[in-house]
Amino acid sequence: MPLTGKRLAFIGGGTMAEAMIRGLLDRHLVPPSHVLVTGPRRERRADLQKTYGVKALASNLEAAKAAHVVVLSVKPQVLATVMRELRSKLEDSQLVISIVAGATLRALRDGLQHDAVVRSMPNTPAQVGMGITAWCATSAVDAEQRERAKAILGALGEELMVDDETLVDMATALSGTGPTYVFLLMEALVDAGVHLGFSRRVAEELVLRTVEGSALFARKSGRHLAELRNMVTSPGGTSAAAIYQLEKGALRTVLSKAVYAAYQRTRELGAQAESEK
Repeated sequence: MPLTGKRLAFIGGGTMAEAMIRGLLDRHLVPPSHVLVTGPRRERRADLQKTYGVKALASNLEAAKAAHVVVLSVKPQVLATVMRELRSKLEDSQLVISIVAGATLRALRDGLQHDAVVRSMPNTPAQVGMGITAWCATSAVDAEQRERAKAILGALGEELMVDDETLVDMATALSGTGPTYVFLLMEALVDAGVHLGFSRRVAEELVLRTVEGSALFARKSGRHLAELRNMVTSPGGTSAAAIYQLEKGALRTVLSKAVYAAYQRTRELGAQAESEK
């Protein structure tokens, strides 16, 4: 149990931090008394403390100094301010885990003046324990600390450690931003169903079940996605007619451009974080 007896401080008590706290407590990886969380809004701190039994503090530095693992879960535009608060204040033995989009290991390490840093990118399904998180670590993060990182990030769903930090940038564009693409597609399908004559409630249920079932079937089948698509595409059938229009509308190209745009923006955020550290 890599987190036995360890205290965790969440610097920022937003949606993703709450998902991590809930996952950790549900899996009994840490007791509520070993979790600290901060945030600028008193009402939000009080709500987290009441709901989960954790300790909520106004001071980022006070929370960080009391923890073995410090999780940076603030918005990118607030990161520079938080790093200035914590700069040179952490012990060498403390592990820092960042879930801040775009923030590079270099920006985090230099901004905090601290070497043991993990950079990670979870995604929205983490809120229901079905997330996927890509992460990487500096060379200063030892084997024991890596196990702690795996346990914490695994509380959100699945975790994938990579050696090349560029892959985290790519994951930010693909899986981190990915739910946005899926939600937009689902919204468009619901609108199409309403256009056909369904009520919005019925159209939403049909789309939600279809997407959920398709993803589960794809995972359990172990088959290539193209093979699965061919399975339901009969010559001259309804799927063939639909796919013709999707390909004619350059769906693949648009999605590829969208992912690449998200990747470029991730790199821009990283450069910005490095310049502001």
